[in-house]
Amino acid sequence: MNVSGTFIRRPVATTMLMSALVLFGWFAYRSLPVAELPSVDFPTISVSANLPGADPQTMAATVATPLERAFTQIAGVDSMTSSSGMGTTGITLQFALDRDIDAAAQDVQTAISQAARQLPAAMPSPPVPGSVPSRFRRRRADPSGRTAREQRARRRQSQPRRYPRSASTDSAE
Repeated sequence: MNVSGTFIRRPVATTMLMSALVLFGWFAYRSLPVAELPSVDFPTISVSANLPGADPQTMAATVATPLERAFTQIAGVDSMTSSSGMGTTGITLQFALDRDIDAAAQDVQTAISQAARQLPAAMPSPPVPGSVPSRFRRRRADPSGRTAREQRARRRQSQPRRYPRSASTDSAE
């Protein structure tokens, strides 16, 4: 007995089975998660340095600038941001996605060691690298945190409804 013969002899059962499969597929498709811009963790390292009593301009000129020059020699750095405040400076390095964070941390430590000769002697401790927690470096498609499905539903609700014209309103006189 072949399988196709069973389906040919029972067309109602075949129709019901196909309807059930189509319905199941439709529900499964609607429940798939959608991410227009997926969450991505970029390899990021933050370096902080302290010099008690120094104003922001001094921190930028004597601490941040030598460190930034050393960090520009590191391969795979996509972006570098720096901020200096009263007695403190912070530099955040963002690396390419394919860059290993452990190797990048070693390169940053080597760059700090090389730049240490150019830093002020009054610094109580050398600059300290650390990785940025993932909650600060995660990028989302929507700042409000809504999923793509919620965004689509909200757009559908805000769109005006369009009603088809009925044939009775068209008059050919």
